[in-house]
Amino acid sequence: MSVHYQRHGEVGVISIANPPVNALSQAVRSGLLSALKEGLADQQAKALVVMAEGRTFIAGADIREFGKPPQAPLLPDVITQLEACPKPLIASLHGTALGGGLEVALGCHYRIALAGTRVGLPEVKLGLLPGAGGTQRLPRLVGVEKALEIITSGRFVEAAEAQDIGIIDAISDAQTPLEAGLAAAKEILAGQQKARITGQLPAPKANPQAIAAMHEQLETSAPALFSPFRIVEAIDACTKAASLEEGLRRERELFLACMDSPQRAGLIHLFFAARNPHVVPGVDNAEPFAQIALIGENPLFETFHTAAQRANITLTDTPNDSTELCLLAPGEDASACPSQAVTVALQLLTGNASASPLSLVLAERGPFHELVNHSASATDQQRVALTLKALRANVVVTQSQSVLSTLCNATEQTPANDTQSAMEQASLTLAQQGTCYREGDIDLLAVEALGYPRHLGGPHRQATLPSHLSIHKKTPSKDTHS
Repeated sequence: MSVHYQRHGEVGVISIANPPVNALSQAVRSGLLSALKEGLADQQAKALVVMAEGRTFIAGADIREFGKPPQAPLLPDVITQLEACPKPLIASLHGTALGGGLEVALGCHYRIALAGTRVGLPEVKLGLLPGAGGTQRLPRLVGVEKALEIITSGRFVEAAEAQDIGIIDAISDAQTPLEAGLAAAKEILAGQQKARITGQLPAPKANPQAIAAMHEQLETSAPALFSPFRIVEAIDACTKAASLEEGLRRERELFLACMDSPQRAGLIHLFFAARNPHVVPGVDNAEPFAQIALIGENPLFETFHTAAQRANITLTDTPNDSTELCLLAPGEDASACPSQAVTVALQLLTGNASASPLSLVLAERGPFHELVNHSASATDQQRVALTLKALRANVVVTQSQSVLSTLCNATEQTPANDTQSAMEQASLTLAQQGTCYREGDIDLLAVEALGYPRHLGGPHRQATLPSHLSIHKKTPSKDTHS
């Protein structure tokens, strides 16, 4: 069972167990309603706690349901029933409470968090807005200006700040969410703390200055994006709606408009592209290397030293008989590497192609470098990729030639106003040549390392869209934002 109910004294506990991140799958949503019903029927339970097992509270939607028709019960309906609970309902948070996870907590009557908890509504990063009350309940707790900033940025809020601004009620020094939740419930039952229903709080006062300022900021920083402007509309509606229900209806309309936006499809495509780009197809049971020689100097090597001990990896500046992997800084000679070691040459984005079996093309921006396999075995490439990941370096694995260098060269040979088209044409050639294991890897590298517009989903996706769906070079006019 994804959700189960158990009573501890006078407190009923609704516990979510859907590893690894307790995502809000259909089973969890229906399980919450079943457990709530059980808790309401339990006459000995005077208060209820919602918590999650494992390393985190609910970290958001279930990605396995992305792109599929929604299944009842829908999250807004679940939260409406949680909020209507006649018994005090406490959310006990730990790890992260993100997206729908935070919206569930906002529907509870009191929020306690373990130290180190982070909360947030990051839906904007997927071209969406919080669609289960986040734009209506969060402003009631923190006001219009702070809600605008948190939701349009999608940032994570640390526990101390969340308490300061009113998202959570208290931070617990308990060791587990169960202990924290039970203690908070007992304080509420004893009258030492006060539970309150978020949706029954008065809507915040209209703040036209904050709305106008955010509009102006978005017009400057992200004029082509769709969902941030819808977020502003939803929060503005919170201040003007005659009731919570009316505000929730407007939020739902705007959420569905975001769902239909081509930008959402592009951002979801990138989201999936960023999952496991270091995996070489067909290689199983590969392990990272444990003995590594770093030849020469490079800023990346400094970060490796910080991560090596935790990863149980030994780094040296001089190769020896036990060296398994040699990493060569740009310009260094491979002759120093022993024959038994796998050799990887670090290569600057604009540098000459490496003669090594493997090269690590260094991105000048963004979190991903590119590990290109020129002549090594697939197993060696996978082992190197796992080693770099253990050393806190994110890589995208490719073969034959560098995707990054090819895209970069294409843009350098075209006028500045035509770089997107150049990347799109180059991406088609790269895909035909089979340089990437997944075509989404081209898009991931182009967006993260070369600045291709994120909301378009990447040059290869854009180049292969049916022409009637293409939004290339189309920037929404200002009247579409309001």
